[in-house]
Amino acid sequence: MAKDVSIEQRRKARVRKAIRERAYGRPRLSVFRSSKQIYAQIIDDENGQTLVSASSIEKENRESLKTGANVDAAKVVGKLLAARATAKGVTQVVFDRGAYMYHGRVKALADGAREGGLQF
Repeated sequence: MAKDVSIEQRRKARVRKAIRERAYGRPRLSVFRSSKQIYAQIIDDENGQTLVSASSIEKENRESLKTGANVDAAKVVGKLLAARATAKGVTQVVFDRGAYMYHGRVKALADGAREGGLQF
């Protein structure tokens, strides 16, 4: 019996495989987008550790943002993640969009991270 794997899971695996091949030891900036919030974390795959994370559900972001599900919130989360990463000494990452297309909130998060000083 064939394994039932969804299109999203196959796309996510395909993207992650391409990232691993081209990472050259850089940590991975992973994005998760739900219908109400957006989350991002920088992961060191060699050691299996999360170095830095940020989300729109954090208290400081909840108070300043109208909602966590728009482009403005994603840009704020990207800038916050970049600030935390540079404080930890991480300047270069590989962007992992997961199964999401690179537009809208995912693109806004990436642009915010770039504005904050991350290079990818």
